[in-house]
Amino acid sequence: MRYSGFRVFTQGLRGNTGWTPAWRKPAPKPAYDIVIIGGGGHGLSTAYYLAKNHGLKNIAVLEKGYLGGGNVGRNTTIVRANYFLPGNQEFYSHSLKLWEGLEGELNYNVMHSQRGLINLFHSDGQRDAFARRGNAMLAQGDDAILLDREGVRKHLPYLDFEQTRFPIYGGLYHPRGGTARHDAVAWGYARGADRRGVDLIENCEVTGIDIQNGKVTGVQTTRGPIRAKKVAMVAAGRSGQVAAMAGMRLPIESHILQAFVTEGLKPVIDHVVSFGMGHFYISQSDKGGLVFGGDLDFYASYAARGNLPMVEHVMEAGMTLMPMIGRAKVLRSWGGIMDMSPDGSPIIDKTGVEGLYVNCGWNYGGFKAVPASGYCLAHLIATDQPHPVAARFRLDRFRTGRGLMDEEGTGSQHNLH
Repeated sequence: MRYSGFRVFTQGLRGNTGWTPAWRKPAPKPAYDIVIIGGGGHGLSTAYYLAKNHGLKNIAVLEKGYLGGGNVGRNTTIVRANYFLPGNQEFYSHSLKLWEGLEGELNYNVMHSQRGLINLFHSDGQRDAFARRGNAMLAQGDDAILLDREGVRKHLPYLDFEQTRFPIYGGLYHPRGGTARHDAVAWGYARGADRRGVDLIENCEVTGIDIQNGKVTGVQTTRGPIRAKKVAMVAAGRSGQVAAMAGMRLPIESHILQAFVTEGLKPVIDHVVSFGMGHFYISQSDKGGLVFGGDLDFYASYAARGNLPMVEHVMEAGMTLMPMIGRAKVLRSWGGIMDMSPDGSPIIDKTGVEGLYVNCGWNYGGFKAVPASGYCLAHLIATDQPHPVAARFRLDRFRTGRGLMDEEGTGSQHNLH
């Protein structure tokens, strides 16, 4: 079924009785050419591009819960391409271009809103750093505008410009940045993959990875064994646990990143705003809720919940930046399990086991990377060659020390990324 405004109108007249399921609920087959472990945004986009770009159809996506129930539905929905280092730059630029055509390609409303992203700076040093970043973005072919204090005031008049502790010097404006609805992205890719013959198998937890003579042969699941010629581990914050089933130890740690949303309010925040002195970022959803977050909880965990000290820290940063939100009621919070790599950049690569691939280490960049991540991993699986825009995301860079991409300059400490 193709979605359209006309179909919505006619279904409304018919009591919405003619809609068909967005994807099938197949039972797992005994064998597939390719098995993808993880039914989040990255796994679903990988399956979609394997079918669309490479004509492969005998593919299964295995998800231990429901599709989109992990990190893809537990983030602050920000989409941007404002990276500084070569390797990350071209990758996220490619991802943003895919975002911009995604709704038309998938025939699905992912609610991508290019409302603009403004990173505030609060010192001369930060201004210099953002000027460098903006020039790098322009050189890559993306957009960047350096705003002075009055330029920020024009866009964001509701900020506290009178505070003296963290005075607002200006901001780096990325007009093509914005937000998208996180779970809608997963649903759109799921529907697109299903329409191309991919089996999306929910409630199917992988409990083991079968390897014989250095080559992957399949997986063990709670719904029985499944043979496969190739297996991709795309499990986000659970990547370390999944890799352990193959006898691998990945150079990542899993940390909690909390996010929050308030009650619905009248439109007030037109952009995505990032506070340079408190790692606080905020936007307003289409329902009116203020969606915001901050730092990691700074301890390793697989629990999708956080601690109260970080809640306090995030609220303090928000009140410092814009005291007007102090009377808004926080309705709920959630925690995503972030797989943090030593250099703050992701991994898309083959492993030492033939036919076994890994996609992990997304740090803070996982949601915005969903289209390009799947695009590049699909290319790698289908051709056994890295896609040019992801060529630097090699697993062995942590063993050799060559090609590290420390985007934040915080050193080889997972928790600081």
